[in-house]
Amino acid sequence: MSLRVLPASARSVLVELDDLAQTLGLLASLQASPIAGVGEIVPGARTLLLEFDPHRLSREALAAQLAARPRARREAQAGAVVELPVHYDGEDLAEVAGLLGITPAEVVRRHTGSDWFVAFTGFAPGFAYLSGGDELLQRVPRRSSPRTRIPPGAVAVAGGFSGVYPKASPGGWQILGQTPVPMWDLDRDPPALLQPGQRVRFVDAGARPVEARRALQGDARPSPAMSGEDEGGAPRAALAVVQPGLQALLQDLGRPGQAGQGVSASGAMDRGALRAANRLVGNAADAACIEVAQGGVVLQSRGDTVVAVTGAAGPLTLVAPDGRRWAVPRQAPVALGDGDRLHLGEPEAGVRSYVALRGGIDRAQVLGSQAFDTLAQVGPPPLAAGDLLPVRGAAGLNAVGDAELHRTPLPRSGECVTLDIQLGPRTDWFTPEAMALLAAQEWTVTPQSNRVGLRIQGAEPLTRAVTAELPSEGTALGAIQVPASGQPVLFLADHPLTGGYPVIGCIAPWHLDLAGQIPVGTRIRFHVVAGFTPIEFRD
Repeated sequence: MSLRVLPASARSVLVELDDLAQTLGLLASLQASPIAGVGEIVPGARTLLLEFDPHRLSREALAAQLAARPRARREAQAGAVVELPVHYDGEDLAEVAGLLGITPAEVVRRHTGSDWFVAFTGFAPGFAYLSGGDELLQRVPRRSSPRTRIPPGAVAVAGGFSGVYPKASPGGWQILGQTPVPMWDLDRDPPALLQPGQRVRFVDAGARPVEARRALQGDARPSPAMSGEDEGGAPRAALAVVQPGLQALLQDLGRPGQAGQGVSASGAMDRGALRAANRLVGNAADAACIEVAQGGVVLQSRGDTVVAVTGAAGPLTLVAPDGRRWAVPRQAPVALGDGDRLHLGEPEAGVRSYVALRGGIDRAQVLGSQAFDTLAQVGPPPLAAGDLLPVRGAAGLNAVGDAELHRTPLPRSGECVTLDIQLGPRTDWFTPEAMALLAAQEWTVTPQSNRVGLRIQGAEPLTRAVTAELPSEGTALGAIQVPASGQPVLFLADHPLTGGYPVIGCIAPWHLDLAGQIPVGTRIRFHVVAGFTPIEFRD
C-alpha cells in the first residue's frame, strides 16, 4: 500500500491512496479518532482533501500521523436502501450504449440490476458519488467536453461512479435519465437525501409523463418576507433596494463545516473588505453585508441608518429626498436620513463593493450563514428591486470609526496583476514546458468569469504529461484547475468541493481577496512562491 501527501494550498493537503477502499478506511479512522488541528475533510475516489492549521502542526507532522493510521476498510452493515425511480431517456443513453457495445435497453438493465453504494458526497449539495453497480458501467468515461448546464434530477455515470445532479449545474458525466425525487431539500433533516453508507437502487419508471418533461425546480427560494417592524409593531430602520444592479447578494464569511453535505463555505469574495465595512459601522467583523458586483445599485434609507462602503473604488453619491446630491466617501461611515438614496456607480478599479448596515441585516440564515452560494443556490436569494433589509438590532455594537484597508491598489481592466501561487497537488501531471509557460506568459480574464472562478485565456495552452482521466477529488479555495482545453480556471468562493480535472497550483492566501477583485480583461501573471514537494510512504 502507498500513501502520498500532496500540497494543495497553504492550509490543505491532498492525501492520495491506492483505491476507494483505502480512502474510505482512512476516512473512517480520521472520523473515529480526529487529528488535532485537522478541520474539514473532503473525500474523493482515491483521495482525501484535508484542511489543517499550520500553526498547530506542520505538513510533515501531519503526513507522519496519516501514514501511521490504519487504511483497511472495515466491513460495515449494509445501510438502508433508497429506491429512486428513473425515466431512462437521457441524451447520452445511446452514446453510452455505443461506447460499451450494448443496446440502450441493456444499459438500463445493468444500471438497475444491482445496488449502488453511497461512497462519499461532494461537487454540490446533495450530490452523492455512488460506487459499485455493474462492472461494465464502471468503464464509462466523462464527456470530452463538459456541458454548461445539466438539469436537476439528471441520473448520470462516469469514471466508475453513478450519481444524481441535485440542481442545474455544469457537468461532464454521461446522462442516462432523470429522477423526480429531490436530492436536496432544506426542509428535510438532513437536507441531503443520500448519506454515506446507504445503498441506492435505481428503478426503471418507464416513459416520462408529458407534464413532467420540464426540468425540475431547484430549492432556491425567497426568504420569508420581512415586515420591517420590531416586536412591538413599531417601524424598524431598514435599507430598501431600489435598483439591484448587475448582481447584489448578501454575503458574510460563509458556512464552513458543511462539506459532509457537499456544501462549500462560499462567503465574501473580498473578505478583508467585508470585515473593514463592518468595523466602520461598529458591527461584528463577520456580519453580513451587501456584496455588489460592478455598480448600478441604488439603496434607500427607511428611517435613520448608518452605512459604510468598502471594496472596489468608484463614485458613491448620496441623493436627498429633495433632489440634492453630493459625493460621499468610501472607507468611512455615512449617516443616512429617512428617504436618502445611496447610489453606487461603476467601479473605477476592482469589481466588488461591500455595503455594511450598522446593526446588521435581519435576514434568516441558511445552514448558519446569510451568504448566497451562486453555484449551489444555497442561502438568501439575490436581492431584487423592492426588497427591504431591516436593521437586526443595536445591542452589542461598537462605536463607528476608522478601518483603513492596507493592501495593493485594486486592478483596472487591461492592467497586469501578479498573483502569488503555490504548486500542487497535480503539478506532476503537466509537462516541464507547461510549468515554465504557467509563469512565463500572461493570462487574460475572460467574460465567463464569476464567483465560481476566473476563466483565463493564454496564447498557449498548458499541456499534460499524464493524459489519463483523473478520478474526482477535492479542490481547495484558490485552486488553479486545468481542463482539457489547457486554459485554466481559478476557483474562488463558490467553487465546487470536488473536481475531475488536475489542479496545477493554488493562489496564495494573501492574494485571494485580490483575485476576487480582478475585472474582466485584466492580464494575470503567476509568481511561484512554493514548489511541489510531495511526501510519500510505502508499506
